[in-house]
Amino acid sequence: MLGGEAELHRAVVHPNVVTVYGAGMVGDEPYLAMEYVEGLDLYRLLRRAESEQRRMPVGLATYIARQLCDALGAVHAARDDHGNPLHIVHRDVTPSNIYLSLDGSVKLGDFGIARVRQHTGPAQPSAGLKGKFGYLAPEQVAGEPFDHRADLFAMAAVFGEMLIGARIFPGSGQLAVLLAIRDVNIEPLRQASPPVDAKLMAVCEHALARDPDQRFGSAAELSAALAPFQTPTEDELRQQLSEWVSWARDSSELARQLEGRIRDSMQRMRAVEVGGSADAASEHPDTSLSQVLTVSGRTYEDVPFSRLIEMIATGELMGDDKVALMGGEFCAIRDIEELARHLLPSTSATTGRLFQPGVPDYRAQLAQTSMLDVLAHLRATRESGALFVERRDATGAPRRKELYLGEGRLTHVASTDRNELLGEYLVRRRALSRQQLDEALAALSRFGGRLGDTLISMGMVDAVDVFRAIRNQGRDRVAAMCGWPRANVTFYRGTLPARVEFPLDLDLASPMMAGTYVASHGKPRSLLPRGDVRLRFGPRAGLVPDSHERGTAPVSLQLVAGLMEEPPTVDAALAHIAAHHPTPNSRVISLNEAAAALVTAKYLGWVAYPSDAPPASST
Repeated sequence: MLGGEAELHRAVVHPNVVTVYGAGMVGDEPYLAMEYVEGLDLYRLLRRAESEQRRMPVGLATYIARQLCDALGAVHAARDDHGNPLHIVHRDVTPSNIYLSLDGSVKLGDFGIARVRQHTGPAQPSAGLKGKFGYLAPEQVAGEPFDHRADLFAMAAVFGEMLIGARIFPGSGQLAVLLAIRDVNIEPLRQASPPVDAKLMAVCEHALARDPDQRFGSAAELSAALAPFQTPTEDELRQQLSEWVSWARDSSELARQLEGRIRDSMQRMRAVEVGGSADAASEHPDTSLSQVLTVSGRTYEDVPFSRLIEMIATGELMGDDKVALMGGEFCAIRDIEELARHLLPSTSATTGRLFQPGVPDYRAQLAQTSMLDVLAHLRATRESGALFVERRDATGAPRRKELYLGEGRLTHVASTDRNELLGEYLVRRRALSRQQLDEALAALSRFGGRLGDTLISMGMVDAVDVFRAIRNQGRDRVAAMCGWPRANVTFYRGTLPARVEFPLDLDLASPMMAGTYVASHGKPRSLLPRGDVRLRFGPRAGLVPDSHERGTAPVSLQLVAGLMEEPPTVDAALAHIAAHHPTPNSRVISLNEAAAALVTAKYLGWVAYPSDAPPASST
């Protein structure tokens, strides 16, 4: 690994990039020999400034950012010994990898997780990034292919942090930060006091665009946009940085401050021990927390906290059911913050067992109308509201799913099926063992009842992996209904959940594609006609070039749009989709996925074929 990092470093020779002299072994120990930068990293500088409530001048922040742009420009333009572009993506442009020297120079280092080749694929996307999620680009968070523009996004995030003295993506936990990145929620930057100059803010928003195509195309472009804000002169700013580095390296004053804070904390701790019970916290260990429930007049004692959460999430308990936590007073579940967040949206504020908001705007029976048709209709009409799907399972027990949509996009899915809870989903996906899940459930109360945060804090699952699992879980919850032979479907326009902690913001085309696998028992090709049948234009084919119609559909489905100038045969269409490999690191599209895309395109009205065309299974 160190040898690979040395090779990448040697390919980039630039005064703003740390020089690496070589790598090798001394006995059994590997080493990396590199330039020593006498000073400190940007992370330490920012934390010291934060502790002193000292704001970095705009000109100095811009100077550092432009020096880093020069470094990234050299990284992205690096070539191998034969002159071929390497397309290096650094992937770790964070304050701790930005080195500031006593002479005022700025250097980028640590190529340990850098990748070669444009549009790096999503394999092991979070490797080496633990604790640095605040600088990922949205496409990295989503597990999509990314290129050098992800580095520019990270650079802009670092620049914003220098401007306001705090990270620009808000969130109390890692999942919340990743959600803020996905939605490019930069409210701390927009609401800074004093405010960021409007013109500089426009540059930041351009650099932090959610869509890579809407960002600056190169480090040079970003540097040029920042140039007007770099004042005074470069020599003066270099001297200013030198002074800041010298100040931040002086640890004597900081040590005195910390000593005072520790002494104050110790005094407060003694006051708490004298004034209250020092052993109160140990009386109810997390593994044995018990609750008392009152449901329909009946009382249940010694209910484990994890079981309580499960009962709420699956609809066994409603917002008006009461619970006494750890011997406290009985309160309605909807009035207890850490419990209310798990309620089915339709039960959170009502006294009825299930909420039906009046006369539906749309009805369907899955025995006559497929779920794929229902989803296609909601996507095409860009509906916002609640879709309730209800049926009875093989045992006669009622099952219910609630889909909440915004402008034809999936924002939330709730289910009464305990097998569709996040923990069960992760176990089925082998991202988590049953023993690990049990351990996490036992500790759930320590993390506000949030399983995702519990798993991350206990080091069982990586934050990015949990983030993607929640999104994929929502997709698969919807896709599963495409295999239901019968169910009642009702849609209520404008009915939205009171609160969703993790909005999915998912194009309905994604669960539709997954649903074709469910509907065909894993063989979406069987839903298409014979290979020599020629496709036709669908009723919405003329709308396909429109960006709203394509939305953010999976790449394989987007490729169908390129077929519509002259519709090919089914076999030719499948071959075209599966052959799409823009770069060596692009994800391979299987023929099964290509078939799922073509089937979904038919439901969306993009393509059509004769209704009497022989099915593929008959050939």
